[in-house]
Amino acid sequence: MTTQLKVFRSAEDEWDDCERPEPSVNVRLGDLLPLVAMAQRMNFMWVKDFLDDEVTITEDLHEVLQSFRGCRPNAG
Repeated sequence: MTTQLKVFRSAEDEWDDCERPEPSVNVRLGDLLPLVAMAQRMNFMWVKDFLDDEVTITEDLHEVLQSFRGCRPNAG
């Protein structure tokens, strides 16, 4: 008995044929972060589908994140 294999396109391949959709929904960071963090902790596969997506943030948040990246918070 032969097994028939199915070939699935990777997420990168899907966007080769067309443009990525334009962002159209505004979400508060306070609503977004807990959900994404929980999905990441629980290893939901769909999170990986969006890791290359870009988000638009305010300049002041960008500055804070850049500063935060340069320091290492003390662990407990």
